Amino acid sequence: MKRAIFGAAILLGLGGCVTERTAIGGFFAPKPDSAMAALDLYYDTIPDSAFATAPVGVSLPADDAVLSRILLASCMDEERESPALAQMARERADLFLMLGDNVYGDSDGRARINNDPDLTELREAFGDLAERPEFQAVRAAHPMMVAWDDHDYGANDFGIEFPFKGLAERMHEVFWGLTDQDVGAWPGTYYARSFGPEGQRVQIIMLDTRFFRSALTPTDEYGALGKERYMAPPEGSPQDMLGAVQWTWLENQLQQPADIRLVVTSIQIMPTVHGWEAWSTLPAERQRMFDLIQRTDAKGVVFLSGDRHTAFIYEEDSVLPYQAHELTASSLNVSFPGGAAEVDGRQVGAGYKAENFGVMEIDWAARTISLQIKDDAGQTVGQNDFSFADIGLD
Repeated sequence: MKRAIFGAAILLGLGGCVTERTAIGGFFAPKPDSAMAALDLYYDTIPDSAFATAPVGVSLPADDAVLSRILLASCMDEERESPALAQMARERADLFLMLGDNVYGDSDGRARINNDPDLTELREAFGDLAERPEFQAVRAAHPMMVAWDDHDYGANDFGIEFPFKGLAERMHEVFWGLTDQDVGAWPGTYYARSFGPEGQRVQIIMLDTRFFRSALTPTDEYGALGKERYMAPPEGSPQDMLGAVQWTWLENQLQQPADIRLVVTSIQIMPTVHGWEAWSTLPAERQRMFDLIQRTDAKGVVFLSGDRHTAFIYEEDSVLPYQAHELTASSLNVSFPGGAAEVDGRQVGAGYKAENFGVMEIDWAARTISLQIKDDAGQTVGQNDFSFADIGLD
């Protein structure tokens, strides 16, 4: 591994070299015009076989399969046991959505991110996850779709400024078997799939809130309630959560035929009372999302999120033409001590800080949806039920 890091350092230096052409793998290529371009050349020399892969899993449901029960979860420390994940393997489900922080590949802290272009810790984290018995059981039990967040991106709270994000993307896509799919053909890890016939069609939109996201504004009162780490930028400051291409892609997706649309965003979108990572730290982008849903006349949107190490359920009447709903499922095995004192006016019940996972149940006959928080034994500890009509479906 030291040789690989040394090779990366050489290539990074090539960005300022006077040589017009650079020998790479026995061939001459044009001189890279930046350090990032040099780094990309180095990454191109690393074969996919150098990265861990998940155990072979269950294929996604057929395009016409009707989904009625969907599991969701986030925040899985691959070095710890997870009774919640083991319980999920025993649950009945049509699909399992991993919402991000699927591994903790940056636990050694920020000090390492600028001097390990090979993302050694992240590589090891994926390898450890692949070997966990409860993860193997889940892979054998349920088809999966996956989003990423900062800890499986490779750097805590980072966005577009993370210099090694290209390699992190490859690790993610190789591990989850996405390299030969549409998502493997473009920068970032966003993609969408739809299941079910007309009248029972569920569209699942997996957003990438890392690769293109502009840097956040640090708080001016560290640790203060509501301003714990970040705050909104000064009015008029540039903001971007998804990047221009992904925003255009999302607009197109929201115009595709669907009855229920699950928008998976690794960080929360509805709450505004805390100063941790969330769409509220880029409020213009948060409003842009709500405006886009209204402009495209996309009915049936439900938001799903992770990240917070606490599970929450939200409901609000004022941001969409119909009720907005969000289920935050977090975490599988990285809970923090203390009570869940946070209260947002949109919350349905208290937050749940112990290990948990989420369930979305769709009753197509009764035309109702149930969002549920389950503890690590599968018992319901939070729930919100609503009708199709509540989310704009006649």
